Amino acid sequence: MPWLMARFYDPIMVGSEDACLRDWRRELLGELRGRVLEIGAGTGASLACYPDTVTELVLAEPDPHMRERLQARVAGLDADRAERIVVTADAVEAIDQADASFDAVVSSLVLCSVASPAQALREVSRVLRPGGQLVFIEHVGAHDHPRRLRWQRWAEPVWKRLAGNCHLTRDTEAAIRTAGFELEQIERDSLRKAMPLVRPSIRGRARKQA
Repeated sequence: MPWLMARFYDPIMVGSEDACLRDWRRELLGELRGRVLEIGAGTGASLACYPDTVTELVLAEPDPHMRERLQARVAGLDADRAERIVVTADAVEAIDQADASFDAVVSSLVLCSVASPAQALREVSRVLRPGGQLVFIEHVGAHDHPRRLRWQRWAEPVWKRLAGNCHLTRDTEAAIRTAGFELEQIERDSLRKAMPLVRPSIRGRARKQA
């Protein structure tokens, strides 16, 4: 399934990218600066949204099929931008980077599929400098709509098998708070043009306490 997911991920997501995701990425990533890590970077949908104030961008993607497409996307950039980008195979729960080495970490539709969100967020906190930002866009469980949440719970066992361990019911906002981050901005919205069960989403910024 991983090679199939990598092959069809961008065509499946193009409707949501056009409807809202691209604008959300530009809004959230446009003010980043310094050294930035994107975990689970996938095929590189966020690449065009990073500003020139990002001096080094590390894109971590453990899946080899996704990473192949990501590397091809990086190779298509102009030389000045490409030389500031590093692609790694780091897993989200075991980031092979030094403590306090990044000004920001970006998570875009990633925490739904990791084996342990708590461990992933511990790693994010570890590699962030004190006061650094976690910038996130994640689809989540419909905890404020009980009927949709019941459908998500019913579908999740099969959905996980078909969609690379993607969970429909995670409370990612609570996980970010529990990991010790201070939420500075959070917006709840519908991921337009996505399947109804994955439309509930959150996006925003959280800061590692200094």
